[in-house]
Amino acid sequence: MKLPPESDTPFDIGATDDSIHRMGALFKRLGDVYRVYSPGRGSHTWVINHPDDVKRVLVGNHRNYTKGLGLDRVKILLGNGIMTSEGDFWRRQRYMMQPAFHRRVVTEFATTIADANDRFIAKWARDSARGELVNVTDDLSELTLEIVLRSIFSSDLDRLSKELGGNPFEMVTKEPVRDLKFAYRFRQLTKLVAALIARRRIERKQHFDFVQMLMDARDKESGAAMQDRELIDEIMTLIVAGHETTASGLNWTWYLLSQNPAAEAKMHAEIDALDVEAAPSLPAMEQLAYTRQVVDEALRLYPPGWLLSRRTIGPDKLGGFEIPAGTDVLFSPYLLHRHPKFWHEPEAFRPERFDTRHESERPRFAYMPFAAGPRHCIGETMALYEMYMHLYKVARHYRFITLEDQPPEIEAHVNLRTKRPLFMRLERRR
Repeated sequence: MKLPPESDTPFDIGATDDSIHRMGALFKRLGDVYRVYSPGRGSHTWVINHPDDVKRVLVGNHRNYTKGLGLDRVKILLGNGIMTSEGDFWRRQRYMMQPAFHRRVVTEFATTIADANDRFIAKWARDSARGELVNVTDDLSELTLEIVLRSIFSSDLDRLSKELGGNPFEMVTKEPVRDLKFAYRFRQLTKLVAALIARRRIERKQHFDFVQMLMDARDKESGAAMQDRELIDEIMTLIVAGHETTASGLNWTWYLLSQNPAAEAKMHAEIDALDVEAAPSLPAMEQLAYTRQVVDEALRLYPPGWLLSRRTIGPDKLGGFEIPAGTDVLFSPYLLHRHPKFWHEPEAFRPERFDTRHESERPRFAYMPFAAGPRHCIGETMALYEMYMHLYKVARHYRFITLEDQPPEIEAHVNLRTKRPLFMRLERRR
């Protein structure tokens, strides 16, 4: 059996704070395919860094792969939702949920997204008038959580908050550590969700939100609805996955814009030229070609989901090497997006590289911030819509200015975040 180069140091990838940096060093030394021995698992883990191999794992031979490392820990938090489920059950759930994330549906959340942004912009303006800095990281986490909760529960969120004396889901932003203690407390919230679902069935009042859409979803073969446990697990998955990635992406976007005044000015000019709308639609936001390139470039440099894992069911061949069945295979969009063979000046912030004129310069699978293939992120369109509208709303009147002399340290755990919150100064443009 052909074997790729191997790290000379045992390494539990993803279990150490410096995993992202060690993987980068190994990629430079060992190339597009290598192995590391994982003491914690007592086996070898394969790491792939080439778009062709990523394509094979996620698309061409995806049926030969299941979810890999870390799945058990995620299941404790999210149950058997779309992020963790497998096989026929996953396909059934995905089919039932997909219509809720169609572009036509997503743009109906325009007012929800716009109103939340307006409230936070007003808060930032008040803080700035008092000479206070904005905690961009924490505030963006709160903003995106509010948007995702209102898109899931609509008016029931206010009712729950009133009955319980506060937002019961705010722990998602207040407690950044995703340990067993957090998972236990988070799973206790399923009782509230179960009660909300039961109340809706009694009241029979229609809502426009994801809870209603998932309650109304039906299996294509049997016509059956989701069982309560299935419904609750999907809702809890949307709460976590639907806000953390978007918050992380926006946090890095504001930092990168603050370091690149020419790109910032170009984005401002584009946004200023667009007609003012209180709650612009998704198609309207997609007219912002350069702003979209800014978002793409931020997600290239700092993809929130920085590490993806799979496990072979049967043997496979990647990079010319034969991989046994039951092997853990990892790849990092963070490193893939900085591969020097496919990206010119990979460490630089160059939004123009995503202009349509440059699409042919790289393989399709050299860029995948939302993964790819059948299991790509179901909420991709919603997340991008939130990011576009946020930039449109804020940048029309303000800019964020960083006061830090050094680049922020990376925290690469579940998502790729800044190790410490970014405090920035809000400056009015017009």
